[in-house]
Amino acid sequence: MTHPRLTPDPERLGLNEPAQIGRGVVNLLRKPNGARDRQLLLGADVTVMWREDGWAYVQSAADGYCGYVGVASLSKPQETTHKVSAAASHGYQNANMKSIDRCALSHGSRLAMLDETDDFIRTVHGFVPKQHIIEVDGFATDPADIAAMFLDTPYLWGGNSRWGIDCSGLIQMACTACDIPCGGDSDMQEAELGTLLDEGTAPQRNDLMFWKGHVALVWDEETLIHANAHAMATVFEPIEAAKARIAKTDGPVTALRRLPSVD
Repeated sequence: MTHPRLTPDPERLGLNEPAQIGRGVVNLLRKPNGARDRQLLLGADVTVMWREDGWAYVQSAADGYCGYVGVASLSKPQETTHKVSAAASHGYQNANMKSIDRCALSHGSRLAMLDETDDFIRTVHGFVPKQHIIEVDGFATDPADIAAMFLDTPYLWGGNSRWGIDCSGLIQMACTACDIPCGGDSDMQEAELGTLLDEGTAPQRNDLMFWKGHVALVWDEETLIHANAHAMATVFEPIEAAKARIAKTDGPVTALRRLPSVD
């Protein structure tokens, strides 16, 4: 789809360099030192299109989103072998849970294994417990279960991590974990995700309910899970209560969409 955040700035082209996010969570900014649009996690692949004064203008390989990151947050590309499947994890200095933690890892972070012990994989970011990871080509089958991993995560505009997430970031993380391609903003998701349902269709688990500027995931026929500024967190909320509350500020539901089955 044609979207401003997916269309590279023609004045910021010239390079075409592959790179990778080399820090735990990196803000993807609208301009240098500007507003955060989304976040990129450790191991995410990007293409560097422009670089100047410590900033790189990049495009995310996963969803095409364009924006600025600090050059210091980038690393050389390497083949990732595993990803964090738990809500969060740590990279430890040694293959010992009592050793010093070197970094925090959010769900979806991608890692390159150097070698392994019985209980850990060793990476350049430390030893990561095997209980918290899966191979990079492994996927979940229930987006709602992934979304529930982010319960009580603080609301953060443009957030994509366990440390802070917004409504569309929650949907993107849930879908990506289940191998469903997903844009980063709710308008992209409303335009492209799944199948549009007729008005009056009864919602079912993993349907997406949209308002102007907001999206929620249906947990069951009576309940939503969503990251929202009203609670300032990811929470469960009764569908009818959410519809009545949100209608006061953002109007009625604009769409109900059904995700493809990933069983």
